[in-house]
Amino acid sequence: MAEIERTRSRERGPLKENSYERTLRDRQEFLDRQKTGPVVIKAADRPLQITRQARLVYFLDPLSYPDTPLQDWLVFKNDILTHSGKHRHQGGLVIYVIEGKGYSIVDGERWDWAKGDLVLLPIRPGGVVHQHFNTQPGKPCIWIAFVQIPIMDHLAMGITQVETSPDYKDS
Repeated sequence: MAEIERTRSRERGPLKENSYERTLRDRQEFLDRQKTGPVVIKAADRPLQITRQARLVYFLDPLSYPDTPLQDWLVFKNDILTHSGKHRHQGGLVIYVIEGKGYSIVDGERWDWAKGDLVLLPIRPGGVVHQHFNTQPGKPCIWIAFVQIPIMDHLAMGITQVETSPDYKDS
């Protein structure tokens, strides 16, 4: 019986960059980040941003923090001194009140909340106009919001700023 001659092929070189290869690479980077990204996000490592809507600290935001796992979430803290701005979007977010007392006006209806409460902004096709108020100005009023980006995308969520926060100063 004749011996079979084997030849060893060389490792494949880098593949030509195209949309398919970019998709595979980006997906692998995403999966790797889910395993290796930070486990604890320190509040001290995230800046307070005074925006047209509110005084916010973003913990998870894929545009600002692409190195974190859970890239399909927005998680931010709102520090309400007196009241937030007013805006409209399709809803679908969860707010957990960490400290203080206040209320939200959602489509003209007042909803009171306090420390330990969970606020669920309803999903409505035309959006919900809402604004948040601290009923004890001078005392902390802090809540944290959780928004799943695939839900925002599914709803084709747009955001319209109706009224600007009194804390915002256009520079």
